Amino acid sequence: MCGFKKIFKKNNESKNFVINFFKQIFTWWNRQTIGTLIYTLFKGKLAGVDEFGNKYYSSSKGKRWVVYHDTVESSKIPPEWHLWIHFLKNNIPEKNMQKFEWQKKHKENLTGTKDAYKPEGSLSSETKKNLKKYEIWNK
Repeated sequence: MCGFKKIFKKNNESKNFVINFFKQIFTWWNRQTIGTLIYTLFKGKLAGVDEFGNKYYSSSKGKRWVVYHDTVESSKIPPEWHLWIHFLKNNIPEKNMQKFEWQKKHKENLTGTKDAYKPEGSLSSETKKNLKKYEIWNK
């Protein structure tokens, strides 16, 4: 029975490889396109990797780009890499940058998810604000 599990696992891995290969060729929202892959192979020089696994590249002509770890979502770029990729800073961010105690850990944009910020009184909030009715002022 163990041999069957190994064959099934191997079959499943090769199936995932084929699916991921076609995703990469035909979709832009799954990591990178085939054009970006080829450009990265021939012209790209790895600049660094952030805490989310995104890889940052630069070319000799000064072009900079990112290959996302999972889905393509620009809000997944941490602030220090955002500065570098938009040419606001020329130095590559350090791996263990010292942050201030008031700085929070970077999170991607959560709009449209169950974890999105819903202030008290908003239509999607679970808590409702107790609003008084408007009173007319008499002159």
